[in-house]
Amino acid sequence: MSEPQGTEGSTRRLPVMEPVMEKEPAAGTGPPSDPDSGSGRAGRFWSARRVPAGIVALLFLLVAGAFLYDVVAVRAGRPALGWRRELARQLADRPLDDTWVLVGAGVATALGLWLLALALTPGLRKVVPMRRTRPDVRAGLHRDAAATVLRDRAMEVAGVQSARVRMRRRKARVRALSHFRELDDVRTDLDGALDDAVRGLGLARPPVVSLRVARPGRKG
Repeated sequence: MSEPQGTEGSTRRLPVMEPVMEKEPAAGTGPPSDPDSGSGRAGRFWSARRVPAGIVALLFLLVAGAFLYDVVAVRAGRPALGWRRELARQLADRPLDDTWVLVGAGVATALGLWLLALALTPGLRKVVPMRRTRPDVRAGLHRDAAATVLRDRAMEVAGVQSARVRMRRRKARVRALSHFRELDDVRTDLDGALDDAVRGLGLARPPVVSLRVARPGRKG
C-alpha cells in the first residue's frame, strides 16, 4: 500500500491488513450472494496445534521406546533396567496418600487438562472472523491490524492528540487524549468515526466500542 501524505508535511504508514483466507469446497456454482446479507456462519479459526502435538508425540515416543526396550531386554534374558525396578518398587510400597504420589497425580491431571483444552479450543485468538460473502470462502482479520485501523481513524478527528486501542473479540477499548476543543464535541465525532470504522472492517461480530476521552496530563 502507498503512504499517503499527512498534515504538515508528515507521512504516516497505513496498516497493512492481511486477512486470513480459507477456501472451502463449493457446494454449487451459483452466482455470488449479496455482500451485505452474508452467506454462512462465520465461525472462529482453529489452530493447527503443531507445537503441542509435536511435544506430546515426542514424549510418548520417548516413554514408549524406553519401556519397549526394557521389555525386550527382559525377554532376551537380561535384567530389567534399574529405573524400572525402582519405579515398580516405589509404586508397590508407597501408599496412595503419600505426598509425592499426590504431587505426581496432580501434575499428570493438570497436564491432561491442558492437553484437552488445547484439543477442544479453537486457538488463533488474535484472528477475528469476517463476514462471509461467499459460502466457500472464509476470511479473518488480525486484531492488531483492526486496532491500528481504529486508532488511525481516531487520530483523524480534530482535537485528538493521541489514541490507544485495545482490541478484543467482543470489545474495543479506545482511550483518546484531546488537547483542544470541548471533550463532548470530540467524543461525539469520535463515536461517529469509530462506528464507521468498525462497520468498514467487515467483521462477522462487530466489537462494542468503549470510548474514553480525557485531557493530557501536565508535564513536569
